[in-house]
Amino acid sequence: MNEPVTVVAVDGPAASGKSTVSRAVAKMLGYNYVDSGAMYRAVTWKALEMGIDVDNTAAVIGMMYTIKIDFRMVDKSARIIIDGVDPGEKIREPRVAEKVSTIAAIPEVRQILVQHQRSMTKFGDLVMEGRDIGSVVFPDTPYKYYLDADPEVRTLRRKRDFEAMQIEASREGVAQNIQMRDTKDSSRATAPLQIALGATVIENSKMTVQETAKIVVDHMRQQGFRRGRTTPETRI
Repeated sequence: MNEPVTVVAVDGPAASGKSTVSRAVAKMLGYNYVDSGAMYRAVTWKALEMGIDVDNTAAVIGMMYTIKIDFRMVDKSARIIIDGVDPGEKIREPRVAEKVSTIAAIPEVRQILVQHQRSMTKFGDLVMEGRDIGSVVFPDTPYKYYLDADPEVRTLRRKRDFEAMQIEASREGVAQNIQMRDTKDSSRATAPLQIALGATVIENSKMTVQETAKIVVDHMRQQGFRRGRTTPETRI
């Protein structure tokens, strides 16, 4: 009989700190880390590599049924493999960032990737971040968190990310891209970005990654979480 696993769901808009905070929480707890957004980015990257027009919904859906998606854990962090290739940091390129919201809005794409996301529990306890983890993927987990930050702070964070990858991007361009992403994510018909029922909202504009991660872990403990103990209240 398989042991149930604990899932920590971390949602929020672009550049709200989901990735860095989720990695920190996973490290504190000794859990696996899963970036669900990387799955949508990887699919977008694959479509662009294949020369598929991402606005052609039928073509994208057709691609989803022909490619092979696998996963592996590397240092307790999930990596997506498509047709035997790990795209790595290529999924962070601006051309992918510009198109990923279009891919992510396709219901059939989300249905397929949500099933993959739920299957990640086969690796054990998870901290999973995204935009619909607490609302759609794992709505029954008691550990749901929604991170947010001031738009200007989010713009600076994303610009630093690009600079770290030696990708040139203007501050205005980054701000415009984030605003466009927010609009698309919150207005799409399927699994829109929203605060999940029962989620704890953390505004982290003036917080460090470690401070935000500590709030998450401390809140889990207040909710009855005990590391190393399995109870109906702490497991799903």
